[in-house]
Amino acid sequence: MAAEQGVSEPQEQASTSLTRADLELIFRTATKSFVNHHESKFANGMSDGQLWRALQASLGIFGGSGGPGRPSVAYQGSMLKIWGGWSVVNHVTSQPIFSGQATVDMAREVYGIADPENDQLSLL
Repeated sequence: MAAEQGVSEPQEQASTSLTRADLELIFRTATKSFVNHHESKFANGMSDGQLWRALQASLGIFGGSGGPGRPSVAYQGSMLKIWGGWSVVNHVTSQPIFSGQATVDMAREVYGIADPENDQLSLL
């Protein structure tokens, strides 16, 4: 059955077997440049637009990394896409793990970046 469905079935199985720790590792790997260039802004918060533009610039046109004992990671600034897994990632045939607003939301969660435009946070 896998042969009938092509390459996508094994990749889908691989992405569903990622743990929360794996997802965070993949995200941190892809956004290392973002942290290096924008960490000083985290304490004051960033609007969704500011965060989107900063992530887009940091992810760039296309990049990736991998190696023994490390996840395979690919990313692109266009639509803030991040792919990852414990086997080689094919960014052409696989769906990204994070994309668009999900990437912005994960950056807020992982790096503790508040949204100064969100009045609801001040109520907590």
